Amino acid sequence: MRPVDIEKLVTVSRPTLSRSGDFAIFATSRPDVRANANVGQLWRIDLSPGSDSTPRRITRGTADSSPRLSPDATMVAFLRADAKKRAQVHIMAAAGGEPVQVTDQPLGVSALAWSPDGARLAFTARVPESGRYGTVEGMDAGAEAPRRITGIRWHANGLGYTLDRPAHVFVVEVPDLQGEPLYAPAPAVVGESTADGVIVARPATQLTSGRADHGGVAFTLDGAEVLTTLDEIESQRRDLRSRVVAVRIDGTGEREVLGRDANLSVDDVAVAQDGAIAILATDVGPDGIDFVAPAAALWLLEPDGPRRLTDPESIDVGEGGSHITPAGAGFLVQNRARGRVQLIRVSREGELTEVTSGDVEIGGHDAVMSAEFPSGMRVVVSQAEPSSFGDLVVIDEGIRTDFGVPLRATGLTTPRELTLPGRDGYPVHGWVAAPTGAGPHPVVLMIHGGPFASYGIHPFDEVQTLVDAGYAVVYGNPRGSAGYGRAHGRSIRQAMGTVDFADVIDLLEGALAADPSLDGDRVGVMGGSYGGYLTAWVIAHDHRFAGAIVERGFLDPVSFQGTSDIGSFFGDEYVGTDAAAIVRQSPMAVVDQVTTPTLVIHSELDYRCPIEQATRYYSALKRAGTDAEMLIFPGENHELTRAGQPRHRIERFDAVLDWWTRKLPVTR
Repeated sequence: MRPVDIEKLVTVSRPTLSRSGDFAIFATSRPDVRANANVGQLWRIDLSPGSDSTPRRITRGTADSSPRLSPDATMVAFLRADAKKRAQVHIMAAAGGEPVQVTDQPLGVSALAWSPDGARLAFTARVPESGRYGTVEGMDAGAEAPRRITGIRWHANGLGYTLDRPAHVFVVEVPDLQGEPLYAPAPAVVGESTADGVIVARPATQLTSGRADHGGVAFTLDGAEVLTTLDEIESQRRDLRSRVVAVRIDGTGEREVLGRDANLSVDDVAVAQDGAIAILATDVGPDGIDFVAPAAALWLLEPDGPRRLTDPESIDVGEGGSHITPAGAGFLVQNRARGRVQLIRVSREGELTEVTSGDVEIGGHDAVMSAEFPSGMRVVVSQAEPSSFGDLVVIDEGIRTDFGVPLRATGLTTPRELTLPGRDGYPVHGWVAAPTGAGPHPVVLMIHGGPFASYGIHPFDEVQTLVDAGYAVVYGNPRGSAGYGRAHGRSIRQAMGTVDFADVIDLLEGALAADPSLDGDRVGVMGGSYGGYLTAWVIAHDHRFAGAIVERGFLDPVSFQGTSDIGSFFGDEYVGTDAAAIVRQSPMAVVDQVTTPTLVIHSELDYRCPIEQATRYYSALKRAGTDAEMLIFPGENHELTRAGQPRHRIERFDAVLDWWTRKLPVTR
């Protein structure tokens, strides 16, 4: 695929399934270069016997997302940007029709959920401090009052400052879809009374207050309370432990459902049909910061405390975006393993059943139970596979969408999977994607971020674009990665640049030895985030590479502490706090050993790996006389390559290909 073919990367959202199982609604999203934005709409697929299961688009918004069906399946709530580009809750008939705007929050809405009776919607929204973020007409950010910071956190990647706009829980009554539309009032004659312009039928009621962020909403079975997770800014030291509270919708208070003494960091909360509460959560220990290769598991909240249902040493439910679907007496969750993400069903006794298998990556799911379905339940999933970036699939029923057709038409290369013994005998797993023909092809070693993440089997634009340009790509999941057991992920804790370095080099050398079409005399290396870290580490210790690309890297653990949005704990856990140990694992400490020509890529608004990591590393390369260039993207954050402006993503690809053309040309 070419850089512009990112427009064909269609993702499918978490689906929502009617209680009868006769139809599902989902959202799609894709980059659009002309709009310079990610665009998408809602789709409906009918699943009842004899119906046409061809998906049909039911909204025409620019970026409609997060659909949720009402309990009676007559309405769907979703998020759509308003005129000020703020995501607001809208509802419409589930069969399609004109949406009605439900909220008018000054900073937009995130999570949403229906009450069990379908009469209300709960949601979270950030509440701006008075005098900030447009609350005073005509006052721009540069004229706002100073921010007083007393805690150890104050900002977040992709958002900016957080302490003066905490997320709170709201409820709003669902408007009548058959009611009279709202009309904006005309300008009034001087002295004539006029009502304020009305955008929504009813104002939302704020249920929570204070400085803590509230994440996620789920109604209790009786609809009287909303469950939400609290994230409170610490005054002295980072604490990843969560509290879950149940907030009464009548505004009379809240009760604690899960306290910090459980030592759990909560990612998702779900309520089963009998009222039982399940959570996806990580045991972060009594100190609250044990997050390296996190011990993520499914838990059931019981009167005596949370009971763990899955073993984090062997089952990894921590994939980004993972969530819980109650399914009868059990729960559906995702499990990532060896570049795949499978859907499993977990009973309340902890028994596991595979729902999917093979070369898939499950991104979202929903299910209903009924004896009329072959397996006693109907399961719909959004999934990626080697030939599709995203599709909706009805498990075991032969019903699916096919959004991958345009992508396949670009001529996707099928990577070859390999597992080989490393220098210490430890198995190294990865892939080789190569152009057609005998070669010899120049080779790029690609390293993923995380570290506790993984490359998968879906079509990866980074790989496919390089292959289309004539490069072979070697990429894998070294120690420190996710999907190979928790011990694999924790093996680099306070030992970064050791076995992970050995694994990526051994994977490269094993791939070169096994394939004569790969040119071992012409190799480059690149990576982003932790991959930027390991790339910088590799080129300081191995000088075979014709060029390197260090992107959004974790490059100096010392300055990371006071600049990154996760600096209060990430480096402490991964490289430790001992000064000598930090130096021993720091790319900045060995930058003077780099002789490889290096392109440094970074984004101005990256608060995860702040831009000073790039500028200081680049300056050190130049001071040492190393051939180096730097490319900085305005208006982008740490997610540039995945969710940045499409034009910037293409310009980045162009810069990457230009760099390799100059430093590692395809033809000798």
